[in-house]
Amino acid sequence: MSRSLNALHPDIRPLAEEFERECKSNGVDFIFTCTHRTYEEQDELFAQGRTKPGKIVTNAKAGESKHNFYLDGIPASKAFDVVPMRNGKPVWDAEDPVWQTIGEIGEACGLKWAGRWKKFKEYPHFEI
Repeated sequence: MSRSLNALHPDIRPLAEEFERECKSNGVDFIFTCTHRTYEEQDELFAQGRTKPGKIVTNAKAGESKHNFYLDGIPASKAFDVVPMRNGKPVWDAEDPVWQTIGEIGEACGLKWAGRWKKFKEYPHFEI
């Protein structure tokens, strides 16, 4: 699993960079938790909460996620995941107002925020 912006598709990378700048200028600290995922990594996440212990964190099987995209055989994710940080610790509580702020910043940068999805909200997920 990559956290590198170099593993992003050329269409989303400038949006991710703008998102990063806007978060910083608005006092929102965060880290990228995932850019590109291999098919194997995607299948492992999909199994979580189904055939393996844990909470369900994705509804996408390998090849169905925008994290699994390649361009000429090179990782080129059309999505990234983040987590806001506060005092050096991740804020995973979806009820925390920082998620709304981070979502609005992403949308203002031209990204689709999965925190608005109706069926399965994924607050950390942004895509094109």
